[in-house]
Amino acid sequence: MSHPAVARLCELLPPPVSGGDAVNWAEIERTTGLALPADYREFVETYGGGEIDEYLSVSTPPVPGSPYGDLLDGVDPALGCLEELGALLSTGALPPLLPFAYLGHGDVAFWLCEGAPDDWRVAVFQRQVAYGMNHWIVFEGGMASFCVAVLTGEVDSLGARLPAGSQHEFVSWRGV
Repeated sequence: MSHPAVARLCELLPPPVSGGDAVNWAEIERTTGLALPADYREFVETYGGGEIDEYLSVSTPPVPGSPYGDLLDGVDPALGCLEELGALLSTGALPPLLPFAYLGHGDVAFWLCEGAPDDWRVAVFQRQVAYGMNHWIVFEGGMASFCVAVLTGEVDSLGARLPAGSQHEFVSWRGV
C-alpha cells in the first residue's frame, strides 16, 4: 500500500521512467542497525537517487553507479549553531541527525532520529540567514511530506522557493 505522502508526491512530481532504486533494506538494517522510514524507502523504490527541480538532491543508500548513494556516509554534522536547533525542540535535547537531502543553495535536510523511524521529523540547516535569525527550521513531518511541502510552497522559510503549481521534474541519476 502506498504511503499517503508518497502518493501525493507522485501527483506533483512524476516518477522517472527509469524507475527507482532496488535496495535490500533488511541488509542495511542488519549491517548498520539503522531502520529507515517507510515513506523514504518507498520514495527510493519509486524515484531512486536524483534531483527535484534541480534544487533538492535526495541521497540513497549505496546503489552501484549512483552518485547519490551516500546516505550511509552521513554522520552528525560538524556544523555550528547546533544549540539553535536544540532550542527549537520541545525537550531541548539534540537527537542524532542523519542528512538525507541537499538543497541547491547549500542548505541540508536532516532527519531528527528520535523515536520510531516513521516518526522522525525533518530539520533543515539554512546556511545563510539574516543576522540574529535561527539557522534551523524543524518540519513536523517526514521526508516525503517535506518534499510535498517544498513543491507546494508550504515550507516558506527556505531561501529559494519553488513556484507552486508549476510542473515539477525529477531527474534520476540514470538520466544524468
